[in-house]
Amino acid sequence: MIVRQALFEGIIHHGREQAFRDYVEEKLLPLWQAFPGVREVRVLHAVDRDEGAPVFAMILSTIYDDRAALAQALESPVRYESRELTKGLLEMFEGHIHHHVFELAARSTD
Repeated sequence: MIVRQALFEGIIHHGREQAFRDYVEEKLLPLWQAFPGVREVRVLHAVDRDEGAPVFAMILSTIYDDRAALAQALESPVRYESRELTKGLLEMFEGHIHHHVFELAARSTD
């Protein structure tokens, strides 16, 4: 399994925290769930961190079967649609987004 994470390093503008969350849930999450081949989508909103740790307002985590499935998702029209809608989210955010791809080595099931 391949995990792609978008790390939103920075802060949400003061007073816009709920609007930020609502925008993600109402506008972006349905698109992220529509990526071809996506197995799982997780959105993590920060609530706390170690003293001195970098600030991450949010992390988007998507899981795919393999790198080919990820490549297909990254070339899909829905990705470009989500990138366009993300511009509205960035109006509430101060920082930058960077992406990392991981191989899932272990997974716990309940």
